[in-house]
Amino acid sequence: MTRKIGIAWYKKEQWSRLREISTDKSNLEFTFEEWLANAEKMLVDLRAEGLDACKYEVDVEKLLEWCRTKKTQVNGSTRSQYVTERLSLDNRVN
Repeated sequence: MTRKIGIAWYKKEQWSRLREISTDKSNLEFTFEEWLANAEKMLVDLRAEGLDACKYEVDVEKLLEWCRTKKTQVNGSTRSQYVTERLSLDNRVN
């Protein structure tokens, strides 16, 4: 059985908030459109490799609250951890 790989999927209206709360904002695309193009390419590439990649819609405020309860910062690592944990509940958006 192939393990699902969740790709954090953000809403356009929350993009500036995500950049605002992320400690690694220099690693994030400046615009939502840039991020979306890269995320869609990543999704296609992972699926082309035979991986079960799916979009996981992230509510930025829920992500921030999750990080606060874990006493950690919002960054690439914690964004990935959040999606992995939430995906285990199988709340796929696809």
